[in-house]
Amino acid sequence: MNATSGATQQAIELIRERLGDRVSTNPAILEHHGHDESWHQGIPPDAVCFVRSIEEVSHIAATCSRLNIPLIPFGTGTGMEGHVVAVHGGISVDLSAMNEILDVNTEDFDCTVQAGVTRNQLNEHLRSTGLFFSVDPGADASIGGMAATRASGTNTVRYGTMRENVLRMKVVLADGRVITTAGRARKSAAGYDLTHLFVGSEGTLGIIVEVTVKLHGVPAAISAASVCFDGIDNAVQAVIMTMQSNIPMARIELLDGAQMAAINRYSRTDYAEKPTLFVEFHGSESAVSEQAAAFGEICSEHAGSAFAWTANTEERSTMWQARHNAAYAAMAVRPGARVLATDVCVPISRLAECIQQTRLDVERSCTLTTMLAGHVGDGNFHLVFILDPDSEEDFEQMQALYGRLIGRALAMDGTCSGEHGIGIGKRRYLVDEFGRDALDVMLSIKDALDPMGIMNPGKKLPAR
Repeated sequence: MNATSGATQQAIELIRERLGDRVSTNPAILEHHGHDESWHQGIPPDAVCFVRSIEEVSHIAATCSRLNIPLIPFGTGTGMEGHVVAVHGGISVDLSAMNEILDVNTEDFDCTVQAGVTRNQLNEHLRSTGLFFSVDPGADASIGGMAATRASGTNTVRYGTMRENVLRMKVVLADGRVITTAGRARKSAAGYDLTHLFVGSEGTLGIIVEVTVKLHGVPAAISAASVCFDGIDNAVQAVIMTMQSNIPMARIELLDGAQMAAINRYSRTDYAEKPTLFVEFHGSESAVSEQAAAFGEICSEHAGSAFAWTANTEERSTMWQARHNAAYAAMAVRPGARVLATDVCVPISRLAECIQQTRLDVERSCTLTTMLAGHVGDGNFHLVFILDPDSEEDFEQMQALYGRLIGRALAMDGTCSGEHGIGIGKRRYLVDEFGRDALDVMLSIKDALDPMGIMNPGKKLPAR
């Protein structure tokens, strides 16, 4: 046994003294915790610790800090960029049992939860309060994981991402210290903004163990619709005009014909298999009616057809569940294939141009099956590739298109990731997006908070 593995075993035994049989080295459990839902190759950790308290997380961090052992936070494993892959081995800290809703402040429109609480669990708990938590990535992700990846979803165009919806956090640092990043006040000019430093940090600065999030009132009226177009360009232009007309959309999602066909097969729906917008309006009955009418006029100007409006809760839920299942629908198109979902975001005025150039690039240089979907109300879209896992040619085609798509987005003042995060897959693009000096500042922050480099190593930032 080499020195590194000896130190790891020592850490495992020290942690087991406190957690007992909640420290596992079972191969099946290690394998499960070594991959997420991305295409990245999984690598299992050396052990998995199922924690139940902040004190236990602090003990694990302090132990691993003394012995220089990597720590990888694990929520639900639904990430899309290899965030939980144990690149350098180490200890996976599974926070799923820290799933208590600690405090709901209905008068202040906020609540505090442990990191393992999932978004569906929280909204079910809030059902009787007239409030809801708005951030809705497709998966039933944990609140801690959503904060760590700066998650968003279909409601972002109206209610914002996790960045806008987190008020404060408790975080366990690399050396085991526990800090609270802020109070519950809706604004503060005190000190550095530690809350938003940790939002999106992907476990590389500390382990998020508790989160206070904003809540929103359930609107008096909700109306949803689907509308299809003969061409994706018309659909995108309708989105841009809608946003520029300042119509307050709650959701506005774009799916191309291939994605709609996959959704129909997976969710057993019967939508037209053409470029389609799924939309939703929130507000008073009169406001929703006015917004829907204005949107309908814009779609008609861009040859939209097959409008299907509904205010029925069950029908709306069915439509949005089909949208949330789009990634799983893509995976089901070719069982056994590898599915890669890209994620870029551009200013809304450049969205049509970016999608058009991407589609031309695919048509000219790609033989892969692809699908396009996105939260286009905020300029964020995904290109989904379906790959033969044994084909080097497929992988090379994907990598080339992937790189050109990110380069295109950056040239349009966009970003290489609107919501999936960086993880393993996008570290090499950060210099192009931010420049070397800004990246050096990020690395200096990492060095200050994690001088041993044990917090989720190999993720988020490129090595120096």
